[in-house]
Amino acid sequence: MFAIKYLSMFLMLVLGITVFTGCSDDEEIVTPPVAKSKVLVTHASPDAPGVDLLVDNAVAGTNLTFPNSTAYATLNSGTRNVKVNVTGTSTTALQANLNLAADKNYSVFAVNNVASIEAVVLEDNLTAPASGKAHVRFIHLSPNAPAVDITLTDGTVVFGDYIFKEASAFTPLNAATYNLQVRLAGTSTVVLELPNIALTAGKIYTVFAKGLVGGDGTQALGAQIIVNK
Repeated sequence: MFAIKYLSMFLMLVLGITVFTGCSDDEEIVTPPVAKSKVLVTHASPDAPGVDLLVDNAVAGTNLTFPNSTAYATLNSGTRNVKVNVTGTSTTALQANLNLAADKNYSVFAVNNVASIEAVVLEDNLTAPASGKAHVRFIHLSPNAPAVDITLTDGTVVFGDYIFKEASAFTPLNAATYNLQVRLAGTSTVVLELPNIALTAGKIYTVFAKGLVGGDGTQALGAQIIVNK
């Protein structure tokens, strides 16, 4: 009886250790990966100086000048505070809280004259184009330009009747080299020629109207192309 009693106690002790160890393994805390988003920033304010970019007060880029863009930066998803400071200073020209969804891509444009600088935030659909196609988005970012059409030289409208800060969706176009024109919306009046716009199959582009009507030098009315992907 004595041997049987202590054998039973020994077995209970072993089984108890096994169960405890199993619970410990089951309860091990696994930290999930942090969700990420991607953000591209463009300086599209024609009379604003160069700027530094801060994300949650950490410097993310320096001396971005009109009309240039950054590459996509990978950020933690959620609410991120983005500041645009005059280069080399703590003077904040623009700031915005961006709500970034997981696995999404965004473009942030600093737009308008510097006295009224503001942000335009767009979600970027970077789905691959079909075979032989490119995707193109047009954005009207010239503060003092009227509504415009983007057309072929024969007048065929590619993007019609866009006003300041208005953006199209990414639109499939045949890969080719295009001669485009910017016309006053609904008219044949050409205000800007855009020759030799080369679109490569499989690529994704943003074309934005930049500068000022009546501007000169870097501020002259024109167009800028961003290769999103």
